[in-house]
Amino acid sequence: MDDLHAPTVASGPTSQPTTNGAGRELTLPQLMAKKEDLEGELSALGSVLDSVCIMGIMSKLEIAVQEQFASGKALEVAHSARSQATTNGSGVDMGASRASAIEPPFAKVNTIVPNSPAEEAGLRAGDKVTRFGGANWTNHERLSKVAQVVQQNENRLIIVKVLRETEPATGSATLELQLTPRRDWGGRGLLGCHLLPL
Repeated sequence: MDDLHAPTVASGPTSQPTTNGAGRELTLPQLMAKKEDLEGELSALGSVLDSVCIMGIMSKLEIAVQEQFASGKALEVAHSARSQATTNGSGVDMGASRASAIEPPFAKVNTIVPNSPAEEAGLRAGDKVTRFGGANWTNHERLSKVAQVVQQNENRLIIVKVLRETEPATGSATLELQLTPRRDWGGRGLLGCHLLPL
């Protein structure tokens, strides 16, 4: 296996009987042994190919995750500063619709209970959620990640990004809302809204 790319078996169709290279036919046990040797060699070559491909992919993934994490930290700092400077009384970040890139939505707000934390944050029925704390379209796991974020952040601020339909001519706007899950609002649950997966 010095040269992984050199073929060990002639390729293509043959009309000659299978031989061991000395011009004589092989017996059934010899053919079976040769078959096992070839399968072993194919398996070894496949393993080498798999490990090379997987290691290359894994190193690229590791670099991408590190870059994403670094850019995410920078974005958190920028969003925090911008939120303090540009939010209005309802917690809606008026600058978010201009500055952030559009992420695909993964959930839709079905209902909002009056006087709930969700209503106070500015959520409306029909809003499409693109980010809920650390949950987004790539990792929400049928909204179980949203439930986890809510449970882990009771009485703490969560940033929720939504797409909201506006006038038909303008399409939709991206809003960044500040939601604080809590029990003491007088209704069931911590949010007072119902989300549906998309």
